[in-house]
Amino acid sequence: MMVRVWQEPPVHQECRVGAPADPGRDRLRDAFFADVGRLTVGTVRGERWRLRLGPLTLLSFGEPAFDGWAWTWPITGGLLARRPGGFLRYGWRDGELFAAVDGYLPRLPALAYRVTQLPAHRVLTRRFLLGLRGRTPSPAPPAGPAQRLLTATLDLALCVGVATAVSRRHRLRTFAALAAGYHLACWTLGGRTLGGLATGQRLVSVDGSAVAPWQALLRLAALPRALRTLRAAHDQAAETEVVEE
Repeated sequence: MMVRVWQEPPVHQECRVGAPADPGRDRLRDAFFADVGRLTVGTVRGERWRLRLGPLTLLSFGEPAFDGWAWTWPITGGLLARRPGGFLRYGWRDGELFAAVDGYLPRLPALAYRVTQLPAHRVLTRRFLLGLRGRTPSPAPPAGPAQRLLTATLDLALCVGVATAVSRRHRLRTFAALAAGYHLACWTLGGRTLGGLATGQRLVSVDGSAVAPWQALLRLAALPRALRTLRAAHDQAAETEVVEE
């Protein structure tokens, strides 16, 4: 994955994700606008070449053009644009999915843009590209259920032991805070917990790259759903995969 950000205005951003398989011309054109509702938990709605928040058009785009490997939409306006200009681009070539925004003029002042709209755009773009890439082929042999269960057991036993040692009155709260912080740190810093180190497995993004902090948070937040459904809903939400070393 590669992200480059220049000073605005105008804005130029790029994001790349390893993707061995071409998603196809039509899917590449339609997927983002179809998927933006899921990516924003229903907050933003995607329509044909526009992004809407309730009755408001956040960004509007002209008709896209295809150059053989990428689709390009001119940015024509919207609440978040200072004026028309620049373009949005999605493409696939040489085993990589590519997203770019170039020449965009945000309505927000530079500092406000950098601390609000820019981080949100980067997270949504990377999550979208990882989802578009999909889980096939896996970046490495996936860890089996028994191996994952053993790792989770070792990590939870470690957290219980530490929580019991450091707190006698509020063990449950101490355990919850310790377990959350331990897993977030391990997933983000190398992808391996101590249990994973012992059993030979690592958490990675579906393209094999390192797990970002937002992915670790999303995975932790979706973990109760995974336990309730006995499915890897947390990995699906965070676009992650547990693989063998």
